[in-house]
Amino acid sequence: MSLDLDECYEHVLGLVEQAGQIIASRNYGEKTVVEKSSNIDLLTETDQQVERLLMDGITEKYPDHKFIGEEETSAGKKAELSDNPTWIIDPVDGTMNFVHSFPHSCISIALLVNKQAEIGIIYNPMLNQKFTARRGKGAFMNEKAIRVSGETRLEHALATTEFGTSRDEERTAIVLENIGKLIRVVHGMRSLGSAALNMAMVALGGADFNYECGIHAWDIAAGDLIVREAGGVCLDPAGGPLDLMSRRVLCASSQELADKVVPLLTQYYPQPRD
Repeated sequence: MSLDLDECYEHVLGLVEQAGQIIASRNYGEKTVVEKSSNIDLLTETDQQVERLLMDGITEKYPDHKFIGEEETSAGKKAELSDNPTWIIDPVDGTMNFVHSFPHSCISIALLVNKQAEIGIIYNPMLNQKFTARRGKGAFMNEKAIRVSGETRLEHALATTEFGTSRDEERTAIVLENIGKLIRVVHGMRSLGSAALNMAMVALGGADFNYECGIHAWDIAAGDLIVREAGGVCLDPAGGPLDLMSRRVLCASSQELADKVVPLLTQYYPQPRD
């Protein structure tokens, strides 16, 4: 039986809106925080509750669907991307922001079928920013069509990136080296504290390119589809095709701009892969 993607999208959008209410209601209150790999790699009970709400709500309707979820993977389950319908979920992307009540956190969820993205949703409930995309049907914010800027000039480009949740010395040195190189040639640089929202800004036309190494599939799966449906490009920071499991991404408002960014970046390949 083929999957009704329209019905699937409506069902999951309802779950995302429900989960967003939980996040928004708790953003400014006290949080119970657990440190995962370090004191900057954080988990809250809200992360766990939102992921469970989404996964249970999907499983109830689609019992054969698979999941790659941040908190599930952090708990030791191996992330495996197969041809089965698979939901890739970050329940709270920007947990550090959420812990500090900085209002840039979001739910990021994507559906892949035969390893191809069909649905992407990024929802920041604090600022009521709901980015959505369906394959071949365009990208939207709050149901209004959005488009990348189309910028091709590096000197006019606004870039986004993150420091990430690792302070590994080699990785940190490369992060700072790349920021140092780019800040001298781009229009400006921004960091929202959420990989998914940084990508959404490229889709919206607010930022012109975003790059990061050390993220995970659940940070970028929804953003990848939303950027491409908004007319942008997503690729590996070294210039090849994007591999969702590689923990590396570069997205841009145009291929021409991406081609100018690639040679400037010092490459870093995080291990292990997702």
